[in-house]
Amino acid sequence: MNAPVGLYQYQTADREFLASRIAEFEGQVARRLSGDLTEDEFKPLRLMNGLYLQLHAYMLRVAIPYGVLDSRQMRKLAHIARRYDRDYGHFTTRQNIQFNWIKLEETPEILRQLADVDMHAIQTSGNCIRNVTCDQFAGAAADELMDPRVHAEILRQWSTLHPEFTFLPRKFKIAISGSPQDRVAARFHDIGILARPGENGPLFRIFVGGGLGRTPLVGHELFDSVPEADLLMTLEAVLRVYNAYGRRDNIYKARIKILVQALGIEGYREAVRHELSRMDPSHYRLAPEVVAAIRARFAAPDLTASPDADAVLRRDRQANPAFDRWVRSNTLPHFAPGRIAVTVSIKPAGGIPGDATSDQLDRLADLADQFSFGELRITHLQNVVLAHVAQDRLYALWQVLNEIGLGDANNELIGDIVACPGLDYCALANARSIPIAQKLSARFADNALQEEIGKLRINISGCINACGHHHVGHIGLLGVDKRGEEFFQITLGGRDDDKSRTGDILGAALPEDDMVDAIARIVDRYLSVRERGEQFLDTLSRLGDAPFKEAAYETV
Repeated sequence: MNAPVGLYQYQTADREFLASRIAEFEGQVARRLSGDLTEDEFKPLRLMNGLYLQLHAYMLRVAIPYGVLDSRQMRKLAHIARRYDRDYGHFTTRQNIQFNWIKLEETPEILRQLADVDMHAIQTSGNCIRNVTCDQFAGAAADELMDPRVHAEILRQWSTLHPEFTFLPRKFKIAISGSPQDRVAARFHDIGILARPGENGPLFRIFVGGGLGRTPLVGHELFDSVPEADLLMTLEAVLRVYNAYGRRDNIYKARIKILVQALGIEGYREAVRHELSRMDPSHYRLAPEVVAAIRARFAAPDLTASPDADAVLRRDRQANPAFDRWVRSNTLPHFAPGRIAVTVSIKPAGGIPGDATSDQLDRLADLADQFSFGELRITHLQNVVLAHVAQDRLYALWQVLNEIGLGDANNELIGDIVACPGLDYCALANARSIPIAQKLSARFADNALQEEIGKLRINISGCINACGHHHVGHIGLLGVDKRGEEFFQITLGGRDDDKSRTGDILGAALPEDDMVDAIARIVDRYLSVRERGEQFLDTLSRLGDAPFKEAAYETV
């Protein structure tokens, strides 16, 4: 079988299902355009197909399951951006891509073109199980314990149009990783899963009840060592309890995190165990042959590299300090000798976080073919990963990235800003996230300065729904409306790793015009008081927020 590397190969049944689904939606669109359906009647139908109505136009959110796509799919996304949007797409914090200027009458044709390359927009919206996200370095990272992509695909198939969980109390998000370093924010998901090998097969550590938004909460460990055979049965039980007892009378209290908070983790665990006792294990058992069949529909790359690849990389780094800085920032050790994983920053200085033009999408597809077996990964930090680059070709890749404006050495640094579209597009937002992100990016554009500052992530949300994950930013900015003017509230100390916590509010919200200077003063204060080797979170932990609050508000 000639399957794309790292990507599940669709079967005939998958493609027939997509065709029938698109035909069904095409009829619904025709009825809306003719007036046979009102907007209120059409809304739940379009949401089930990933179509939102925002401030200015329809937005289509396209699923990128567990963040993996191939070059032909990326080229299709470039074509859609060029032909049906305004020449760009926006990568989201859920490893999806959004097109913000879609015409309703063209949506069925867009979905048909997506289906031609085995893509869709199903369950990217609505009160259902959304796109399952995954570690962007799965199957590549040197520190990985177990490749989670096969189980991510199993979860995708299990959750797609699940008859019990299509109309949950609220949207539901799952993430899975196989690394000891939590790179998926597992503890901030409705269900977070950390996979590891065991003596008798894979084991899964499961967290429940995490989430951001209006009530940010860190998830609780539900079970430490669920065996592979029981994985789906356990998730079924978790969701059944939520579906039965989750609040449906109040949208703000409808998420599983509120139910877990109300019952306590012990109460929720007991309810899940009771549900498990009523289920027939033989019906839900995830059999080894099923896992093997899914795994067989992935193609593994030939990771053989030149024996002197690492020597070539060392030589290239010594010859070019700018390249050396980029390698330090934007690469991760690969498990295979002579290979390296690369994060391509979609955050050029002064740019819009996550936005890529159609030409850039095409060029990224070309680079995937040339350097990484035609495979790309989208990260929940709105960047792109080429996971399997040969070390002796890394310098050539970096040169091309600079040519297309995507060569910034800012991964996990202050220029690697995460932001939602905000009030420029979203009808729910209170403030514009994009302009403040661009101003901050331009203020800290110098790559040498960013490296001196060290790991410091800024997350920006235009409203309390927290699509920009401001709660987990080392510095978080939340847009608020004050008498018709845009203000931003600052939080400090958030993180979404194995030490997950939400940031603490620093003080009163500041006007948008004052924010860049306030953040710059916070950074300057950090640089003046940090001890040798300290990152921002270390200094904050040691000193508390008082010196940073003083700096932020010193002219207010």
